[in-house]
Parts: sequence; C-alpha cells; structure tokens
Amino acid sequence: MNKDQREIGRKLRILRYAEEIGHVAKTCRYFGIGRASFYRWRKAYAEHGEAGLINAPPIPKWHAIRTPPEREEKVLYLRRKYHLGPMRQSSGSSTCISLRAAAMAKPRPCSI
Repeated sequence: MNKDQREIGRKLRILRYAEEIGHVAKTCRYFGIGRASFYRWRKAYAEHGEAGLINAPPIPKWHAIRTPPEREEKVLYLRRKYHLGPMRQSSGSSTCISLRAAAMAKPRPCSI
C-alpha cells in the first residue's frame, strides 16, 4: 500500500465516520482536521469518487505572471535564428531594423 492509497483510505474512513454519526463538527474534532478540508473532500468524493481524494498540488495550472506562449515563441525564434541574447531582445532594436542595416543605422526602441 503506497502513500496515496493510505491517504485515500484515511479520507474515506473520515467520510464514513461522519456519515455514521451524522455530525461533521464532532468528526472533524475527533480526527483533528478542519471542516473546510472535510467539505472539500466530501465534494471531491461526490463528484469523482475515490479518484477525487488523491492529493493534488495546490497550484494553478497557469501562473498569472507567466509570459504568454506567443511571446515565448517569438523570443525563442529570435534567439535561435539571430542568436540574440536577453539584452538585445529587451532593447527591441534588432527587431525593428533589419539585421543587415542594423550595423549602419542607429537602433530605435520599439515594442515586441
């Protein structure tokens, strides 16, 4: 029996005990868990069965501060094709002026 199976068994035991005695607060006090956790487990069990009781990481699938995928692709393209490092990419000069004329022209800032 691995760790996930033990944890699922524990949660099932808690849910069944609460169903037997019919009092959530007493169950939570007896097992030393919070009521919010109990209700979250009960909802997950009702929706997904035992699979809903598996511990999941408490992180969102998409981070709010992550760079959008379109921008990541553009940065990687410039890095591979023109071998531009982070300083030149952040200045934006090489993306606004053709690379052939960049040696002669004064770089001007622009948004990527």
